[in-house]
Amino acid sequence: MGLTSCDPAAIDPGQRFGPAAGRRGFTLIELLVVIAIIGILVGLLLPAVQAAREAARRTQCSNRIKQISLASHNYHTAFKQFAPGYVSYRTRNGAGPGYAQIDPVTWDAAPGWGWASAILPYMEAQPLFEQIRFDQSIWSDQNADAVATTLPSYLCPSSTGGDGPFTVRDENGAELMIGNRALRLGRSHYVASHGQESCWGECGSAATGEVFTDIYRGTTKIVSIDGDASQVADGPFFRNSNTRARDCLDGLSNTIFFGEHSSFLSEKTWVGVVPGAFTFPRFTSPENGPDAAATLTLVHAGPSGGELDITGTPIIHPINFPTYHVGQMYSQHSGGGYVGFGDGSVRFVTEFIDLMVWAELSSMAEHETIDWEKL
Repeated sequence: MGLTSCDPAAIDPGQRFGPAAGRRGFTLIELLVVIAIIGILVGLLLPAVQAAREAARRTQCSNRIKQISLASHNYHTAFKQFAPGYVSYRTRNGAGPGYAQIDPVTWDAAPGWGWASAILPYMEAQPLFEQIRFDQSIWSDQNADAVATTLPSYLCPSSTGGDGPFTVRDENGAELMIGNRALRLGRSHYVASHGQESCWGECGSAATGEVFTDIYRGTTKIVSIDGDASQVADGPFFRNSNTRARDCLDGLSNTIFFGEHSSFLSEKTWVGVVPGAFTFPRFTSPENGPDAAATLTLVHAGPSGGELDITGTPIIHPINFPTYHVGQMYSQHSGGGYVGFGDGSVRFVTEFIDLMVWAELSSMAEHETIDWEKL
């Protein structure tokens, strides 16, 4: 039987799907329009994606400072005091046994272990804690591998300055050689507060130091130091500190304990302090420069006795302040950074915080009244 006119096979292939069947694709103009539309959509979506990612990083950073704060309280529960800023052989005249390896200028000495290494068991890092020989110094050959360990809990995901271990440097910026090797330490993006005052290099061979007695009037006095950083420090963490909760007379909720310091500005470590080491800024400003070993793990808020800007004004440097000191807090979060308070709470503090409020929050027993409206 022959094919009928209604049989599909009898339909002309050119007419089967209508006039459009012969088109092979987009014209050049149509293609360019589609590409342009896609480009515009990507341009609109990219900031939103970046903002979402940064929001996630900020949440992660906040959680890590929270973990550090809670770990510090667990340490306090176990030992009836907060972890020391760092542990150093105690000397009142710069003298001591050879094993102490006392720095002739700062009087920093062995073993050097800092606050962040002390709280390792409460940071879910018990295996590393057990690997460390705390009866030996940081720079002991027996601790070489342990002290170079990278701990994600001490890293801010927004920091762009590096996550891996770094080589400790001396006053001239060269590798600090101990024995026949350079010392590498695990990095940290979190630091502890020394208070308003700093006691780095001047807490050694200098018998006296200058401290502010009134930050509002700028008055100062001379105090005897003789190696005792507690004569200068007015915050919770300093060399051989043994701060207890009851020592924070301003209130734990009114006292800054921890904060951020991105490796983009300078290198910090969870390990501790090494005599003869220096911290160097990774970019320069009119006010910054290298500073002594204590700044490997501690920062301060200012004003500190004798610390003046180019106009002669006492310097207070809140987080991200453009002095860019290696001894201040510094975050790469837009607009400010996270700070952990003594009560375990975490706040995002704007970089435009009132300077006096920042100084007030940094001391623990100065009896200031905090105006939280200026935070």
